[in-house]
Amino acid sequence: MTVSILLFFPLLAALVLLFIKGNAAKNAALFFSLVELAIGIVMLTQFVPADTSRQFAVDYPWIPKLGIYFTAAIDGINIIPVLLTIILVPLIILTTFKHQYQNASAFYALILFMQAGLLLVFTAFDGFLFYVGWEIALIPIYFICGMWGGENRIKVTLKFFIYTFAGSLFMLLAIIYLYLQTPDKTFDISRFYALDLPFDKQKWVFGAFLLAFAIKMPIFPLHTWQPDTYTEAPSAGTMLLSGIMLKMGIYGAIRWMIPVAPYAFFEYQNNPLWLAIIGIVYASIIAFRQKDGKRLTAYASIAHVGLIAAGLLAWNVQGLQGAMIQMLNHGIEVVGLFFVWDIISRQLNTRDVTQLGGIAKVAPQLAIAFLIIVLATVALPLTNGFIGEFLLLNGVYRYNVWMAAVAGLTIILGAVYMLRMYKNVMQGETNALTATFADITLVDKIVLGVICALIIIIGVYPQPILHLSEAAVSKLVTAVNDKIVLSIKHVSQPLGK
Repeated sequence: MTVSILLFFPLLAALVLLFIKGNAAKNAALFFSLVELAIGIVMLTQFVPADTSRQFAVDYPWIPKLGIYFTAAIDGINIIPVLLTIILVPLIILTTFKHQYQNASAFYALILFMQAGLLLVFTAFDGFLFYVGWEIALIPIYFICGMWGGENRIKVTLKFFIYTFAGSLFMLLAIIYLYLQTPDKTFDISRFYALDLPFDKQKWVFGAFLLAFAIKMPIFPLHTWQPDTYTEAPSAGTMLLSGIMLKMGIYGAIRWMIPVAPYAFFEYQNNPLWLAIIGIVYASIIAFRQKDGKRLTAYASIAHVGLIAAGLLAWNVQGLQGAMIQMLNHGIEVVGLFFVWDIISRQLNTRDVTQLGGIAKVAPQLAIAFLIIVLATVALPLTNGFIGEFLLLNGVYRYNVWMAAVAGLTIILGAVYMLRMYKNVMQGETNALTATFADITLVDKIVLGVICALIIIIGVYPQPILHLSEAAVSKLVTAVNDKIVLSIKHVSQPLGK
């Protein structure tokens, strides 16, 4: 079995969906996404974490005259974002079952088409292929938000597209430059890693990649597209963006940015790290003032992703392992949060926290599931959020104690605004609006049940997830650090950090 099955199946399924009309489209989309999940689980059972080489690899000539090959594989660095993608897509499709969409076949085809693009990003080992996947993932979410979003969808979606496409162009320039520097003119990532670029070249490559990936995460001050887009996008689009798509930036920094420009990263490491930490505090403070539950969750996401960025930029095994597992954890939690707000707004036609209250009295099952998700978001021990944020803060602490102290505010501030939001929505007395609120249906129970089960299982026993990436993370950190040390030895007067 090769990774090509994982990549092409959702693409073919998307094409089939275009010919399926009505409600049958959503059922077919769920079936195809579950088949994709089954394929991924089979691969997971055959994956060897101790083997840091490429597994399930495919390497076909695509445009060999230009050095472009269809090279994709799975290893310890991308296994977790791949798992995240194949787990969340069927859950996201399930969340749409209570909605009716015009041209449903196109809507669900775009979701599966986007899944194919996301998986291509996470598995590509060819720079040109990585860029193709990056753009393929952008196109369907643009149409999902633009065609099925809120009343301000056109303006907001255009802003999102301009931001991300501009970053993509800088990334493309960096990839082309690296390609031209390889002796045999190839886009293969191993040849990029082997390049010994001088510092004045590395800094531009590093800057171009950083811009593209920082926009996608997003990191302060390149975050301004995110709250508006999350708010205006249809719920499924918001979940795709927040649960999976922003992980492209985190993964890109780990796989492409730091290893190909290690010395430039070493010299400028403090700058993006401080921006990530500033974003944590800024987004948390803004979240306090939000009345729209969906928008509050968007700012909470910025804060928590800022901590993931800080952990990986600290560049040690603890921080990077934290980033790996928290990519999975954050995706699970944020999809759960946005789904709860979808349930509330679907019944009450509002997301205004100040208008709600007492829902726990009429919908106790929803209240319990929501509480579990909220507690995971604030990193309560024995939930999945705890181990990820513990490792991230540990990694930042090993780099700089004061940075860790400021970054730790994400847990304190997050607990305040998330628990306050839960209290205002779920507790207290019901009012004229919430008195008739109905508890969750069977489909809702399945989605929230899976999410809550994952939160508890990973929280109680995270070792199997950590083991998947442990060997590959250690190898990558060591390889990059060795290149940094070698670069310092070759420079007579290195710049001070």
